[in-house]
Amino acid sequence: MKKLYLIRHAKSDWTNSNLDDFDRPLNKRGKRSVKFMSKLLKQKHIHPDLIISSPAYRARFTTKKIIKKINYKNNIMYNENLYEANLKTILEIITFIEDENDEVFIVAHNPGLNLLAYNLLEFNENLPTCSILEISFDCSSWREIKKENAKFVSFEYPKKYKILDF
Repeated sequence: MKKLYLIRHAKSDWTNSNLDDFDRPLNKRGKRSVKFMSKLLKQKHIHPDLIISSPAYRARFTTKKIIKKINYKNNIMYNENLYEANLKTILEIITFIEDENDEVFIVAHNPGLNLLAYNLLEFNENLPTCSILEISFDCSSWREIKKENAKFVSFEYPKKYKILDF
């Protein structure tokens, strides 16, 4: 069995119009969200074998906060193709994952993550910033993942929890 976690980067800051989109940092809400969602991953005892992240600043920051909280010690694979990736690109990245990695985080952006969620699960909800969609696959190789062996496991996002002031 393979398990994939689609993680959308936390909310970014748009106040500096001189910054390139790739270099935008997180805003205050984004920083609070990633702290909370990282704690949630830790409480659920989720330990990925591999993390693949977009190299955009907001995705890297989100990834670094998560790995610190869940005590992830492996290397992070930064894949520049995840920045502004379409469905085909994300699927290609997934099919090249080594099969010894059973649980994988993909930290990236919309609309690519939404398209992937719909393609695999017909999941028609928007993946808001800092959301985590967990999908399991009844197969032994990443090259075998498809809609027919995909199963929705969970969908977590910051606004789902009323305790946060968003």
